Amino acid sequence: MSLNRIEPALPAHAFRTFQITAPIASHFRKATCAEVDCPNWLNGWRVRVENLTPELLHTARTSGRRYREESPAEGTTWLVFEPGQPCFRAAEHRTPLGKPELYLVRDGDFRQHFGQARQHTRPEYWLEEMSENQQRLIGAKQRG
Repeated sequence: MSLNRIEPALPAHAFRTFQITAPIASHFRKATCAEVDCPNWLNGWRVRVENLTPELLHTARTSGRRYREESPAEGTTWLVFEPGQPCFRAAEHRTPLGKPELYLVRDGDFRQHFGQARQHTRPEYWLEEMSENQQRLIGAKQRG
C-alpha cells in the first residue's frame, strides 16, 4: 500500500520525528486463534472453490481441518470450515507481551533519518521534548 504524502518544502534534515512504537519482534508473541478471538475460529469460515488455484484447493482439502462442501448453485462450490479449529492465517496471529511502548525521537523525517534514534526512558520526557519542539516551531513561524 502506498502512502499519499505531500512532498515537504524543507529538506529531511530540517525535521524531527517523534514516534511511539511497539515492534512486533520484541513486544508481541505468536498466538493461537483462541487467544486472539479469531472470528474464523469462533464462527468458522468458508472459501469459494472457484476462486482457488489447484494448489490452494489441494492445500485446503488436505489441511487436516474439518469442512464440508456446499454447492448452493451450479458453478458455485464452497468449502465450509467448522468453528473451533485454526484458521489458515493462524501463523500470523500475535498477542502483546505487555511491554511498555518505545518512545523515540529521530532527526529527519520519513525520507531520511540522521544518526541514532534517541529513546526516552519515560513517556513524559518524550512528551516534554515534543512540546518544546512544537514551541520552537511556533516561535520560528512567528518570527518569520
